[in-house]
Amino acid sequence: MSKPLSDHDRKKQISVKGLAGVENVADLKKNYNRHLHFTLVKDRNVSTKRDYYFALAHTVRDHLVGRWIRTQQSYYEKDPKRVYYLSLEFYMGRTLQNTMVNLALENACDEAMYQLGLDMEELQEMEEDAGLGNGGLGRLAACFLDSMASLGLAAYGYGIRYEFGIFNQKISSGWQVEEADDWLRYGNPWEKARPEYMRPVHFYGRTEHHPDGVKWVDTQVVLALPYDTPVPGYRNNIVNTMRLWSAKAPCEFNLKDFNVGGYIQAVLDRNLAENISRVLYPNDNFFEGKELRLKQEYFVVAATLQDIIRRFKASKFGSRDIVRTDFSTLPDKVAIQLNDTHPALAIPELMRVLIDEEKLPWDKAWDICIKTCAYTNHTVLPEALERWPIDLFQTLLPRHLEIIYEINRRHLERVSSRYPGDMDRLCRMSLIEEGGQKRVNMAHLCIVGSHAVNGVARIHSDILKATVFKDFYEMDPHKFQNKTNGITPRRWLVMCNPGLAEVIAERIGEDFIRDLDQLKKLCDFVNDEAFIRDIAKVKQENKMKFAVHLEEHYKVKINPNSMFDIQVKRIHEYKRQLLNCLHIITFYNRIKKEPNKQWTPRTIMIGGKAAPGYHTAKMIIRLITAIGEVVNNDPVVGDRLKVIFLENYRVTLAEKAIPAADLSEQISTAGTEASGTGNMKFMLNGALTIGTMDGANVEMAEEAGEDNFFIFGMRVEDVDAMDAKGYNASEYYNHMPELKQAIDQIAGGFFSPKQPDLFKDIVNMLMHHDRFKVFADYQDYIKCQEKVSALYKKPKEWTKKVILNIAGSGKFSSDRTISQYAREIWGVEPTLEKLAAPDDPK
Repeated sequence: MSKPLSDHDRKKQISVKGLAGVENVADLKKNYNRHLHFTLVKDRNVSTKRDYYFALAHTVRDHLVGRWIRTQQSYYEKDPKRVYYLSLEFYMGRTLQNTMVNLALENACDEAMYQLGLDMEELQEMEEDAGLGNGGLGRLAACFLDSMASLGLAAYGYGIRYEFGIFNQKISSGWQVEEADDWLRYGNPWEKARPEYMRPVHFYGRTEHHPDGVKWVDTQVVLALPYDTPVPGYRNNIVNTMRLWSAKAPCEFNLKDFNVGGYIQAVLDRNLAENISRVLYPNDNFFEGKELRLKQEYFVVAATLQDIIRRFKASKFGSRDIVRTDFSTLPDKVAIQLNDTHPALAIPELMRVLIDEEKLPWDKAWDICIKTCAYTNHTVLPEALERWPIDLFQTLLPRHLEIIYEINRRHLERVSSRYPGDMDRLCRMSLIEEGGQKRVNMAHLCIVGSHAVNGVARIHSDILKATVFKDFYEMDPHKFQNKTNGITPRRWLVMCNPGLAEVIAERIGEDFIRDLDQLKKLCDFVNDEAFIRDIAKVKQENKMKFAVHLEEHYKVKINPNSMFDIQVKRIHEYKRQLLNCLHIITFYNRIKKEPNKQWTPRTIMIGGKAAPGYHTAKMIIRLITAIGEVVNNDPVVGDRLKVIFLENYRVTLAEKAIPAADLSEQISTAGTEASGTGNMKFMLNGALTIGTMDGANVEMAEEAGEDNFFIFGMRVEDVDAMDAKGYNASEYYNHMPELKQAIDQIAGGFFSPKQPDLFKDIVNMLMHHDRFKVFADYQDYIKCQEKVSALYKKPKEWTKKVILNIAGSGKFSSDRTISQYAREIWGVEPTLEKLAAPDDPK
């Protein structure tokens, strides 16, 4: 296989017109050398590749800093309403290339490095992913930051600067092994510590009730040290801020500890305080009720609210003087968006500040709180909803528990006046769940304490209103909204797929990068032979490039003309990687049965991490790798079917895999995936989707046309009907010979000859307690896959559907999502105006 062009080489061949920067290459080289010699104190002759990366990062960062300062100054001058996006996760990935794209520096940097004898792609590979998130929720937060800056909103992302992000996944003998992600070991050139804004955060202690109010006393203090990362908008010279908090122990030691042994121990015990920001909890869609996690949630909220209120009071650039004291204007100047329930404590914390510290009466404080806060729900899975034990609250946050009890008392009074005598409803709607261990239901707290509650796809928002939050919807229907998720087209098209961006720009111009709806214009080219050829050629080049990557990493010979069939996401029963496995086995068995038939060749790739404590998910990974071992080494099958488990799936690997995909697998049980955003990335990058009518798939099929989507399986109402009547897996097993054969092979050790009962737990789960009804959708899925294979044999028809999918993906820009949040929840207006660049006069 001839080696495909690297992105560097293809950029030498094509000029991406306006996508190319006109920055002075000589200046870049001069700045680069200055950083190499003075910032890093290195001699070119003894520098490592990492030094070259750091010098480039600092050179690019220089272009951010002036814009960053000017942006913040302009916010203080205009005093706009500020948006605060609170999230325990920000899955940023790498920063260098994204910054170059947004500042129009990419081609100039490329040329400067080339002239210095350095390879831009090699330098980019040196950067560590900032993996401060588990999956969709954290990556959504990252896309939102990009869009908020690109739309000129005065917005801030607030979270935790985890020392260790999502673990690195190694596959050893087919099993997932976790390794710590020490992403900061070489330093992080993009962040700036801001010790002058360090804030104290209190834990434990007790409350004292005095005539003049409540005091929270005898607390333990941890300091929150902020690190700021610049977030550039797309070509508008606006640079917003992501502020992540790091935990530091305070300096004071108890004097009694100053005998020799005690002093040493006192210093060592500082670690306990600093553990708060040590590591990201690696669970996705699963609630883990650990004290350290609750500490993290309060830590980010308490530090952030101090910052919000400081900024609200001062509102002058660089000034510490208090300008505002009237808190009734807080909702006019501050919008707080809670990304899931993880930052839910913002509600009682804001109440504590307003009542205990600012001495506002309860009703006034509560009105301000509701008008300021809004809540995004991300899941309907019961095991994912946060419910914190009362006794843990009592110990860790005694004042907040009192406030929550008072919020609940007033809330239940309101419920009983609306629905007198309805005791069941009171129980269902309480913030405090009785029965066994008493718990605080954090979703209920968020709904009661917010003016807006939204789901993240139309079907998901409808499910929230109809089931999970039905009582709350009946009482306050005006609170409930939908905001379908989106992705940033800068990272997920321009940056990761420059070839496709170029082909589109040649036909419709470049404005689509800021206004993705313009992709609709591509419908005019669906029968244009040259355009069909160009789209197919870009896909083939991306596949060749990814095939080289796969062969280097997996030592498996890839057929680049095979269909690249990809399912990448967290490993979870509801995402049904097992259904994909059953298709692989069925396809394998069919090839074995009729080896001379003209099968459509496939390279099937599955990637994703399993939470370390999630036994079934880890067994699913082991099953995928075991199937791969058998299939990939079967000479009868040859290159007609290959199975690869993509190790250590993360943002950087997604940027390589998604542009190369032909088929995107979005096969969750209807009603379980809130939205999905990977589905949107595949669609935008020219893959066709096989999927259930779940999450955003529903709207994607609507936009592209259902004929251009491979839809299969039960709808939400079918799943509900099956739940009512009872799901019996053995009926399907007994009536479908190919399904029975596949399950018998898994159960009988065909894929694990040395350990015949290795997968007995998986088989037992599928046969007897499968909540996600894999067998019920099996037959329809297999039939749908046959349609996929048939269409792939007709490349022109396939590519026409690809074009219609790309043309229909405009709705799924995070710019559209953020514009809707801005207008319908935050009460601010997006703008496409540019700020003057630092070297322009104001």
